[in-house]
Amino acid sequence: MTVRLPFHDRSEAGQVLAAGLAHWRGAPGLLVLGLPRGGVPVAAEVARALDAPLDVFVVRKLGFPGQPELAMGAIASGGVQVLTPLPGLSASPAEVERAVATEQVELARRERQYRGNRPPMELRDRSVIVVDDGLATGASMQAAVRAIRSAAPSRLCAAVPVGSSEGCDALRELVDELVCPAIPIPFRAVSLWYRDFPQTSDKEVRELLAHGSPPA
Repeated sequence: MTVRLPFHDRSEAGQVLAAGLAHWRGAPGLLVLGLPRGGVPVAAEVARALDAPLDVFVVRKLGFPGQPELAMGAIASGGVQVLTPLPGLSASPAEVERAVATEQVELARRERQYRGNRPPMELRDRSVIVVDDGLATGASMQAAVRAIRSAAPSRLCAAVPVGSSEGCDALRELVDELVCPAIPIPFRAVSLWYRDFPQTSDKEVRELLAHGSPPA
């Protein structure tokens, strides 16, 4: 599959990704989960193309002290925590604990914002595709797939429009299938592979979920 980079925006990226996931259409109990916030617009295109329900799965990056743009790990719903050491950088247990406590507050806020009183969709024995807008270190997606695995889906696919070779390699062994149409080298950052890459708002996430979440 030939992919032309950069993508125009997350919508186009989702359409390209959906083409690479066409073989999942009709899978038993198919469910598409988007990682907020930027993964949800991509996931919405995938869910629409595959005629599948859409939901959100909340995960938060843990930034290195003083360098929050660099991920030292991530946390996800269900208490899952993944640490991803980077060469030359380290954090003390106390610094990790502070980062987890801070991001746990934001994770809980987003759960309330996006889902309200609606419970998460049942994942047991379902075919689940978890989507983000890109994969750099892979920490967020790793935390997500570990948490989703604990809910016992029948099959689990991680899908991103673009990713680093290192991030993809680390993730591949954790899922039944990894779909990533573009793995540019050097990778550097997800934002480089989009012409239009604004921050996705909470309001946009809620609207996409409202329109793309038919009953499970």
